[in-house]
Amino acid sequence: MQKGFLIASSLAGLTAVIFGAFGAHALRPFLDVYQQSIWDKGVQYQIYHALAIFACSMYLKGESSVLIRYAGICFILGILCFSGSLYLLATRDLTHIPTIILGPVTPIGGFFFIAGWSLILIQAVKKDKRISSLS
Repeated sequence: MQKGFLIASSLAGLTAVIFGAFGAHALRPFLDVYQQSIWDKGVQYQIYHALAIFACSMYLKGESSVLIRYAGICFILGILCFSGSLYLLATRDLTHIPTIILGPVTPIGGFFFIAGWSLILIQAVKKDKRISSLS
């Protein structure tokens, strides 16, 4: 799972940089200011969570944790749902994808991000309790 997260984080980071450049250069003439801000928000959250997946990978290199594994999976699903739906929402005038389909997907992605960070918090508290009891 550690190697899978390393691959996922590198792909997420790589595509975030590509999407950022694509949005800033190729899409700029086709998007209004609001659509550009939606695109940029997708890129922003994708890069943040690519780094979070990388952190999960590095944690799992040192020790096993079901919670950290689930957190990494949540971050991957969050990128796909949250950032992916924002990219499609920003380009809806070009792609003609109805917003009724995409609207509910964005908060589902946000839920996955929240769940992932919550799992990391639970792991941190759990780990602290174990260390405290050894002292």
